Amino acid sequence: MNKNDEVEYCNLELRFDRQHIQDLIKDLIKEGYSLYWSENETVFLISVRTGRKLVKLRFQRIKEGYKLVGDYMIRDARLAEWMEKLIGDTRGHAVVKRFRDRQIIIENILFGEVIRLVEISGYQQRVLYQKGPVLSDQELTKLFYSNYGEERILDRRLAVDEQLDRLNEAMRSRDAEAAAACTARLQQLARELAALEW
Repeated sequence: MNKNDEVEYCNLELRFDRQHIQDLIKDLIKEGYSLYWSENETVFLISVRTGRKLVKLRFQRIKEGYKLVGDYMIRDARLAEWMEKLIGDTRGHAVVKRFRDRQIIIENILFGEVIRLVEISGYQQRVLYQKGPVLSDQELTKLFYSNYGEERILDRRLAVDEQLDRLNEAMRSRDAEAAAACTARLQQLARELAALEW
């Protein structure tokens, strides 16, 4: 990215816990950024100074922790690289628009991976990369806002809790056969969870 380039991050879906946000603050300070943060019942706000600009990262409090929300226009190359690493590390979703000269490059990122890359020059639009079958804009939007993956993960976690309860009962009653069945099912659920969360 050139220093004159602008990068806009839209439709962000990045999830964090409190420790992760504290680590992000430490990372930004190590990178030499001047920043401050504040918090209330609904939002954790980190304000990062980049030259004369102030980028305010808003982390909305949700049941499982925090979610980075909002759209961000960033001109600082190091901060843009940091943001992209963050999207990849959290396996998040985003639409990234890179503005350079008279051209826009748009990346659709799903689970930390670019699934579509489009170049727009004037009135012309060209798909540079498309992972898998070509999806319409409506299908992409539906996929971005779908909770199907999260629901499957939650379902498997509930199944793990249920199997742990059964294993505990089997061990208390010294039922080796039931304990072995629970252990086998737990191993299967662990593999499924690893595949879903990867």
